This record gives sequence, C-alpha cells and structure tokens, in this order.
Amino acid sequence: MTDTTAQSTRQITQQITHRRVLTIALPIVLANATVPILGAVDTGVVGQIGLAAPIGAVGIGAIILGALYWIFGFLRMGTVGLTSQARGAGEDGEVAALLTRSLMIGAVGGVALVVLQVPLMWASFQVSPASPEVETLARDYMRIRIWSAPAAIAMFGITGWLVAIERTRAVLVLQLWMNGLNISLDLWFVMGLGWGVSGVAFATFLAEWSGLVLALWFCRGVFRGVDWRAWGRVFDVVRLRHMASVNTDIMIRSMLLQAIFVSFLFFGAGFGDATLAANQVLMQFLFITAYGMDGFAAAAEALVGQAMGARQRAALRRGAWMTRFWGLVVVVTLAVVFALMGGAIIDLMTTSPEVREVARTYLPYMVAAPLLGWASWMLDGIFIGATRAADMRNMMAISFVIYCAAIWALMPVFGNHGLWLALLISFVARGISLGLRYPALEAQAA
Repeated sequence: MTDTTAQSTRQITQQITHRRVLTIALPIVLANATVPILGAVDTGVVGQIGLAAPIGAVGIGAIILGALYWIFGFLRMGTVGLTSQARGAGEDGEVAALLTRSLMIGAVGGVALVVLQVPLMWASFQVSPASPEVETLARDYMRIRIWSAPAAIAMFGITGWLVAIERTRAVLVLQLWMNGLNISLDLWFVMGLGWGVSGVAFATFLAEWSGLVLALWFCRGVFRGVDWRAWGRVFDVVRLRHMASVNTDIMIRSMLLQAIFVSFLFFGAGFGDATLAANQVLMQFLFITAYGMDGFAAAAEALVGQAMGARQRAALRRGAWMTRFWGLVVVVTLAVVFALMGGAIIDLMTTSPEVREVARTYLPYMVAAPLLGWASWMLDGIFIGATRAADMRNMMAISFVIYCAAIWALMPVFGNHGLWLALLISFVARGISLGLRYPALEAQAA
C-alpha cells in the first residue's frame, strides 16, 4: 500500500463522528420520505377520472412491477458492501470496476424482464387475478413501464455505489428529481392531456430513464478515468464469483424476509375483512419505521464496509456502535410517537369505525415493534457492509423457522394476537442470531 493510499485509508476509518453518521443517514431518510408522496399522487390523479378500474389498474400494475424489480434489490446491498470495502482498502480501480459491474447487471436484468414480459404478466395475473377491465388497463400500464426496467434496476447498483462512497446527498437529489418529474408529468399527462393510466406509466418511464442519466452524471468523475473500463479487472473471475456469491446469499435472505410478510398478510385474511384491513393499516407503521431506520443502516453499511476493507477492527467497532446509537434514538422516538399519536395516525389512514376499533386493539404491537426490531435492522446494515451475506442468509433462515413455529403454536390459541406476536418474535430471533455472529465479524476485520 502506498503512503498516499495508507493516508486515505486512515482518514476514511479514523474520523468516524456523529456528524459523519448523520451526514450519511439523513439524506437517505429524507429521500425515503418522498416515496409515499409519489404513490399518493399516482393514485390521486387517476382517481380524478372518476372510475374505480383505473385506480385498481395502476395499483396492481405498480405492485407487480415492484415485485419483479425487487428481485434485483440485492444489487444495492451487495454493491454497498463490496464498494465500501474496496474503498477502505484503497483499491480505487476496484471501486470503479464495481460501478461498471453493477450497471451491467442492471442492463442484463432489465433486458431480461423486457424480453420475458408476456409470460411474466400472464403468471402475475394467475397469482393475483383481477376483473377483465382492471387487467386490461394494468397490462397497458405495465407494457409501457417495463421498458424502463434496465434503468430502474441499474439504479439499485448506482444507489448502493453512491452510499458506499458516502455521497448520499446525491441519492437525495436523485430521488427528489425522479419523484418531482414523475409528479409533474402525472399531472400533465393525466389531467392535462387525458392519457389516463397510460399517462401515469409514461410519466414513470420518463422519470426512471432521466434518473439514470442524472445518476451517471453524478458518477462522471469515474468515467473520466480508465479504471471503469479495465475489462480484465471488470471480468476478473475471482471477483465476479465473490460478487455473485454475496448477491445470491442476500437474495435468498430477502426472499425469506418477504415470505414472512406475505404470509403474515395471507394469515391475517383468515380473520375477516376488518382485521385484514386493520393489519394493513398497522403495517404502515412498520414501513414508517423501516424508512426511518434505513438511513442509519446505510451509514452502517458504508462505515463498517470501509473499516472491514482497511482491516481496522477499532474503526469497525466504532462505526457499528455509533450507527446503532442513532438507530436506537430513532426507534425510541417512533415508539413514543406511536404510543401517543397512534390512534390519530390510524384515523388518518381509514374512516371505517370498525377498522379503527380493531386497529387500536393491536396498536401496542406497533409501539413494541421499533424497539424489538432495532437490533435486526441495524445488524443487517452492519453485516451488509462486512459482506457477511452467508451469515445473513443463515440467520434469516433460522428466524423464518422460528416464525413458522410461533405461527403454529400461537395463532390457533391467540388468533390475530398470535400472528402479531409471531412477527415480532421473528424480529427478535433475527437480532439475537445476528448478534451471536457479530464477534466473528469483528474477528475477520482484525
């Protein structure tokens, strides 16, 4: 390692302060806050048409495409961990090569979705059937939006890369640009030109491609050099195999986590419409918590990854401790807010007296959820930064089995209370199991 690289590594890993953690985390939190606004505008503009079918079509089309894109969500997490470690090790060439690999994976994945769109749409509507009118409109929506799949998936990789090099303000600008343009085009295409569901799809299509262009502009410093197209490094078999292994383990972990949430909603449907609706309302509390925690988990990913790459155990421990501290501040604050204002939040989300009453019955679980889930959310970020993806996969598998056992034991006796207890138990199980693996993570950095 050269003197310059060594000095850069020391600067990266030793100056871990509260200010640095907040500088990384807060732009991500603000960026996440804009996501629900876009969904509300998409629904609101088609709602002005005065028919139910367009609202349902946009909703189901967005859910299906979101699920397909989510398959590639591993690209963001894997890219953060690998890039932050390369940065901590002073490997500037590998940092640039990782950006190229991520863009290539995004392009290949997006093109695959475009090519396979017909069977994928057919399979989606077999799983989630809708009325003929809604299905026709949803297909029109998806046929337009699917052409921006390469851009949407590539953005996972670019976002992870920007987080790894601590340029989260760029991530915030990207989110504001894409959502702002999307909303403006929604209003123009749907309410001004009368394009209906197709207008919403075209707005998103243009916003996603423009977002990719802006993201590439933010990365222009890399493209001025030659490392990003050093094809021998980009296609290095050992590095590609390691990247594939990390991403595969993260994907399996994410699929198991998704299985927990999907099954939760499925089991909740068996308790009647009011309980199902109440559970859906209360799930929004979990989403709010996840959005708030995501920024500090991202800070953990970047700081822990850099310390791991530099092989500085003390810096890793400090980065893990400081990000966990701020994560704890967030969950305690949210728990207090949910305890004091949870009823008012429920009333904002639904006007049904029955759903309001049922949701209030289970509100205490939402007060407990941030506190019980804190360790699992923060340790996820720490393990992603350290690219200990196999541990994440294995501990998630253990948590999934514990969740299934809790469902089997508790739900027949306690009903929906048992369902919520099983979900919270899965959070605790993941936090404890990852916590038990943390010493091995630190030892690896030594």
